[in-house]
Amino acid sequence: MRHARRRVVRRVTRLAAVGGLLLGGTMVTRAVASEPPDPSIGVPYSARPATSMGTDLVSRLGTSRTAGSWVDSAGRPVVAVTDDKAADEVERAGARAKMVHHSMSDLKSATKTLRSAPRVPGTAWALDYKSNEVVVRGDSTVSASDWSRLTDVAEGIGGFVRMERTEGTFTTRVNGAQPILSTAGRCSAGFNVTDGTTDYILTAGHCGPDGSVWFADDRGRQQVGSSLKGSFPGDDYSLVKYDSGRAGEGADVVAVGGGKGVRITGVADAEVGQKVFRSGSTSGLREGEVTALNATVNYPEGTVTGLIETNVCAEPGDSGGPMFADGIALGVTSGGSGDCTAGGTTFFQPVTKALTELGVKLIVAKQAGGTGASPAPAASQGAASPGSSAPVTGEGVSDLLTRLTDPRNVGPGLLVIAGSLVALVATRWIRAEQDRKAYRQHYSATWG
Repeated sequence: MRHARRRVVRRVTRLAAVGGLLLGGTMVTRAVASEPPDPSIGVPYSARPATSMGTDLVSRLGTSRTAGSWVDSAGRPVVAVTDDKAADEVERAGARAKMVHHSMSDLKSATKTLRSAPRVPGTAWALDYKSNEVVVRGDSTVSASDWSRLTDVAEGIGGFVRMERTEGTFTTRVNGAQPILSTAGRCSAGFNVTDGTTDYILTAGHCGPDGSVWFADDRGRQQVGSSLKGSFPGDDYSLVKYDSGRAGEGADVVAVGGGKGVRITGVADAEVGQKVFRSGSTSGLREGEVTALNATVNYPEGTVTGLIETNVCAEPGDSGGPMFADGIALGVTSGGSGDCTAGGTTFFQPVTKALTELGVKLIVAKQAGGTGASPAPAASQGAASPGSSAPVTGEGVSDLLTRLTDPRNVGPGLLVIAGSLVALVATRWIRAEQDRKAYRQHYSATWG
């Protein structure tokens, strides 16, 4: 029986290598007949994507009169402003204005000063638009003397820099949605992208240097591709070129567990306050909120800037995995602290910047009318969902995933993927706790 199960798993892994993404042992299989047609070539990220009202207002009013924007719990855009005239303009546009003391120029000047100070691994900072502060965090590895020196720097900047200690350590998270394995460790496939000629996996840059060879199985027999064009530290993204040159069927899908998947229909910049989802092979589908933007993290390996900060949890094996909302690609998992028992902070490399720097396009699903998806949706209103989903028969589907199957939640990612019987058998085997622990122990990077 064990040999038969191994044969089943190898078969599922081979399917994963040429198509959809594997999450926690769950294979997203071929689309059902009612799904949209094949993916479009891709959505490029331009310098001026469609954005929310709040972002547009900030851009128009300027960094000396504003200090960022976010989406409140009701889905209404809020803009931090520094003068009454700016507040009036925001209110006339239909957004809510919040008066603050420090402009975006002040906040960015503070982060520039922090970057110029001696680098302290285990620290991170981000712009908290809601509190109009720069929040500096130090993990458990930061010594008292280093923390004291950094605190002196913060005090010299002003009272709008808040210092916080956090449990755990800020680490990159090698291992995700579809496991890809190499001598560098285990990482996650994020999103499939293309340059118009060749298809690639977009994943985290820290997963391995250029030339790293990746496999879809633990025996190194099923080669997926090789890393190239990586950037880490500084940024945290890289491409894995498919050996076959093609991502195959399901290239526009990310798995969310339980035999379900979400079709990716576009790409956008994240917004503070936005409800988001992250998938990963270790911890499954998790949801949370964007808490800050333009975050800087001083990992032991080096400093990464321009990250998205969230309160979504992650664990070893989730690196490189996709973050999205309503079928829109937002980021790939970089690192963070904590776990999915106690909670924590997770940082993401924005997909928009990675696409621009790498010169590739996101492979997305075609709309029902047969045209490519829009690069970005309007600002989210109310509760967000990963995207449209359909149920798969079987046990173990969480309340969250059940909620996603509600017809009222049909969104821009009109999808639905049905898991085959073979995939379900493989899921039960891979998720067996004993085998899962052995797998993580062998392939995961150390989790601080």
